[in-house]
Amino acid sequence: MNGTVSQERLDKLAEGIMASETNTETQVPQGDPGGANFPPFDSTSFPSQLLWLAITFGIFYYLMSKVALPRIGSVLEDRRDRIEGDLAEAERLKRETDEAIASYEQALAEARSKAHGIAQETRDKLHRSVEDKRAKEEAKLAKQLGEAEERIAGIKTAALAQVSDIASDTAEAVLDSLVAGVANKDEIAGAVKSTMEG
Repeated sequence: MNGTVSQERLDKLAEGIMASETNTETQVPQGDPGGANFPPFDSTSFPSQLLWLAITFGIFYYLMSKVALPRIGSVLEDRRDRIEGDLAEAERLKRETDEAIASYEQALAEARSKAHGIAQETRDKLHRSVEDKRAKEEAKLAKQLGEAEERIAGIKTAALAQVSDIASDTAEAVLDSLVAGVANKDEIAGAVKSTMEG
C-alpha cells in the first residue's frame, strides 16, 4: 500500500514538472524583438482596426441618433412640459390663494365694521333707553317731591293753625292756673296771634 501511494505521488510530481516545462516553452523569449506584440499595438493591423472603429462608430452613432437620443429627447421634453405645467399650476394656485386671502381680509374688515356699527347702535339704544328711564324716574320723583312738598305744606299749615290754637289753649290754661278768670278766650287768642305774627 505504501508503495502504491508513493508511486502515485511520484506520478503527480512528474506531471507537474512536465506542465511547468511546457509553460516555459510557450512563453515568448525576452530577447526576441520580432516576437508577437499586443494586437492593438501591432502596426500591421491598424487599417483593419480603423475600419472596424469607423463601422462600430457609425452603428453606434446611427443607434444613438435614431433610437436613444429621440427617446431621451422625448423624456426631457415631457419632463420640461410637466415642470412648466407644474409651475403654471403653482402660479394659478398662488393667485387663487392671494385672491382668497384678499377676499378674506375684505370680509373680515366688513365684519369688523358691521360689528362696530352694531355695537355703536346697541350702545346708542341702551343710552337712549337709560336716558328715557332716567327722565321718567326724574319726572316721577319730581311729581312725588311736589306731592310731598304739598303735603308738607298742608301739614305745616295745619300744624301752624293748630299751634295758635294750642298756644291759645296753653296760655289760657296757664293764665287760669295763675290768675283765675282774668282773661277771656278772644283776648288770649288775639295776644297769641299778635305774638306769632311779630
